[in-house]
Amino acid sequence: MSEATLISIVDDDALVCDGTAALVESLGYKAVTFTSAEHFLRSEVISETTCLITDVQMPGLSGLELQEALQSLGHQTPVIVITGYANEKHRTRALENGAVGYLIKPFSEQTLIACLTVAIKLQSSQTRRRRTA
Repeated sequence: MSEATLISIVDDDALVCDGTAALVESLGYKAVTFTSAEHFLRSEVISETTCLITDVQMPGLSGLELQEALQSLGHQTPVIVITGYANEKHRTRALENGAVGYLIKPFSEQTLIACLTVAIKLQSSQTRRRRTA
């Protein structure tokens, strides 16, 4: 794993941000947290983010709207969507927009790790394709 592997976490619940960041960092990745989608979109780490983990329901932009905003800005960042409220419409929307996972809280660490592994491999292959194009 590379020092450049940055996982951004967006959730309005500070405990979820802190716990998720601790897990991500225990895997050897760098984690940065944001309490809103708007804060993330205004940050300087968007283009450095290898994977985005975002909650669905937040004040302001939802996680699904954040996912779509990134796409409209031309970012192909893999996204893992997390939620405390299972909703089939949200799940379908997230997955149709390319989310690598839709996890319902509380989810197991192993489930998140599996999604992270897929996301990081996906981002790595996208980066290689852009370099050879």
